[in-house]
Amino acid sequence: MTGAPVRVVGTLGTAQTLAWASSYYLPAMLATPMADELGVPAPTVYAAFSGAMVISALVGPWAGQAIDRHGGRVVLVITSLVFALGLALLGLAQGLPSMVAAWLIIGVAMGAGLYEAAFSSLVRLYGHHARGAITGITLIAGFASTVGWPLSAWMETQFGWRSACFGWAGLHLLIGLPLNAWLPKPLTQTKVDERALAEPTKAVSAPSPASTPERPGFATALLAFVFAATWFISTAMATHLPRMLEAAGATLAAAVAVGALIGPAQVAGRVLEFGFLRRVHPLLSARLAALAHPAGVVVLLMAGPAMAPVFAILHGTGNGILTIAKGTLPLVLFGAQGYGARQGWLMMPARIAQALAPLLFGLALDAWGANALWLSGAIGLTAFAALMLLRAQSHGQ
Repeated sequence: MTGAPVRVVGTLGTAQTLAWASSYYLPAMLATPMADELGVPAPTVYAAFSGAMVISALVGPWAGQAIDRHGGRVVLVITSLVFALGLALLGLAQGLPSMVAAWLIIGVAMGAGLYEAAFSSLVRLYGHHARGAITGITLIAGFASTVGWPLSAWMETQFGWRSACFGWAGLHLLIGLPLNAWLPKPLTQTKVDERALAEPTKAVSAPSPASTPERPGFATALLAFVFAATWFISTAMATHLPRMLEAAGATLAAAVAVGALIGPAQVAGRVLEFGFLRRVHPLLSARLAALAHPAGVVVLLMAGPAMAPVFAILHGTGNGILTIAKGTLPLVLFGAQGYGARQGWLMMPARIAQALAPLLFGLALDAWGANALWLSGAIGLTAFAALMLLRAQSHGQ
């Protein structure tokens, strides 16, 4: 793992798997029993979860700035405690206000403890050498739904949804907290500067801020739009894929089977990025990945439900690579200095788009049926167009 010990990648990847499984993937298994006992409609639970994602967007820049200053260990350790608190309060919720409050606390933890914080922690530790490590933790955490959904379902079936929340809170204290505390301390800024002076060839080969267009603010806006567009698509598909495939003519059984292909396809995309695509500039791999979902849309809508597996594989592979691009593109385009705060601002629109995607794409699906895919395909093409407007010079790339 270039520039980063395998121990750090394994530690952070495992902690990220726990963080994603107990937050982003939690409502799919617990929203219905939670709503039934609390006496609220299930969409209300999802609305509270959307509120948590909005809170995470607001927290992101602050968390990134804290990681820039102090390193990821202290921020991620605090985040483990906040996750545990929010999940425990969710398990204790007695009505709508306390349930919403618990989700908002979980949103704070999401804003300071998911991929953006992990990427920022790695960049703070390893600078421009962090690309391989970023890929590595996404490979591990790519199995968060594979672990999280069955474990949440088992705990809910055996002990109830409240005990499932308590169980996840306990795992954050017993596993997540020690893992995050095991991360190394970052170098002080003085030592970072000394290391850069001692390694002049590496410093020269690092992608520099000059590798972006002449207007850095324009480049930042383009990248923020790309992240928002691709996260909108990813969340819309994660929420509505079975229903969308049924609207396209697939049976329910086929839709579920096809949906199961997306997880492995995402991991395959990350393996591809870790292997072959690591030899090319991240901007090129991101452009190719952004085209994958629109290509899948064309195949599915033109050839019919028999091509649904091809759609799932294209979408999943592209989404897996784009997850890595969210960490690597800001690094190669703008450099390591101030990476955490910049990452927080870049991802703020993406988090808001993620929160709105289930509702907006659901409305489009109600109105247009399978033709709603033309909307997501068009959004994917605009993301590709924005990536084409970005350019990078060959400073060691």
